[in-house]
Amino acid sequence: MKIARNTTLIHHCSLIDGTGGPAVEDGALLIRDGRIAFCGRMADAPFAGPEVERIDGMGGTLLPGLVEAHFHATYFNISALEDLDIKYPVEYVSMLSSVNARLALECGYTAARSGGCLFNIDFWLKRAIDEDLIPGPRLAASGREICSAGGLMDWNPEFRKIGMEGLVFIINGAEDARRAVRALVKDGVEWVKTYPTGDAASPDVNDHHTLCMTFDEMHAVVATAHNHKLKVTGHCRATQGIKNALRAGYDAIEHGTFMDDEALDLLLERNVPCVPALYFEKASVERGREFGLSQLVIDGHQETLEAGSESARRILRSGGRLGMGGDYGFGWNPHGDYARELTFFVRDVGLTPLEVISCATKTGAEIMGCGTEFGTLEVGKLADLLLVDGDVLADISLLEDRRNFLAVMQAGIIKAGRLATPFPTVVRREK
Repeated sequence: MKIARNTTLIHHCSLIDGTGGPAVEDGALLIRDGRIAFCGRMADAPFAGPEVERIDGMGGTLLPGLVEAHFHATYFNISALEDLDIKYPVEYVSMLSSVNARLALECGYTAARSGGCLFNIDFWLKRAIDEDLIPGPRLAASGREICSAGGLMDWNPEFRKIGMEGLVFIINGAEDARRAVRALVKDGVEWVKTYPTGDAASPDVNDHHTLCMTFDEMHAVVATAHNHKLKVTGHCRATQGIKNALRAGYDAIEHGTFMDDEALDLLLERNVPCVPALYFEKASVERGREFGLSQLVIDGHQETLEAGSESARRILRSGGRLGMGGDYGFGWNPHGDYARELTFFVRDVGLTPLEVISCATKTGAEIMGCGTEFGTLEVGKLADLLLVDGDVLADISLLEDRRNFLAVMQAGIIKAGRLATPFPTVVRREK
């Protein structure tokens, strides 16, 4: 990804550095060759000569670029689980993923960690973004997910004889688990996503209290992945599934919904981050009926929403780490709505705007393994930034509307926002 080769001063703005500290009023940030050279009060900024490009923040808010910590680039208008494996061919899914990547960047998300993808497209999507072929967030790649036979993601009945090669590896036992991870190793992914538990979406067979993988399978995944320097995460709602994942050595927990004291202690002891992905549950409750979800499924999502909110509060108040993001790409929870989750965590869960922003920037970068490179406004880090027209701490919902963005920057280059240079128009010449 290209790096700016100039010096830029952003001034006349309020600074939120992402560390959780208070905002700096009348702030300024100096970017030199794509990295932050100064961040603080304008009165303390180093002298900037006439050769320095200046950006007037218009009294708005400057914060680190947001991190989508559970990104499904290959999901698009999913209305039922079956849509995931047979709805579109790999060629079309590849194009859809590039559209979603560009949209995420335009929405202020300068980085994202994949939460699983179809056809292992993420690796190539990451490469295309890194080589500036397409715009998108810096990406930590995942690939096809791993689920035990008969588990949440194994919905095709045996009589159909339809494989699920595009979506998941269906495993039976530890040896299958090792074989699946080794296939992912060859595809160059960084994260292995598994399904230790069920979900409210499948109330009759694999509901949110059901275990879908054995501990032996989970341990085999972790041991094999860690041997090849891959990280492991898992869709964990049921209490015992959370504990099994933590004891098996998982590097992150997705959802962490029904977390008791023992599970919380295990999480804190290993300092494992959790990505609750709760706005999906809220959207499922509020809009599920118009998409044909049954009342039983909606009730399950309501239970998940309430328990997940309590677990998230407990994790953060106990000194644990939360990432923001998750499960966008469904009809009722579409791509582009990412920041609605941030508003939800402030208004419904009860976190402060500063806490939520820190989760969505600093912790997100840490989950990606890039905490030393971006995620906070600190000297030496990449200038991946979001400049917003308005006071984000007074109204975090400003982040929901990309029309409020003056600039979305990666390494000091403006990629989106009102200050971005529009893409050139192709003129068709008549023969």
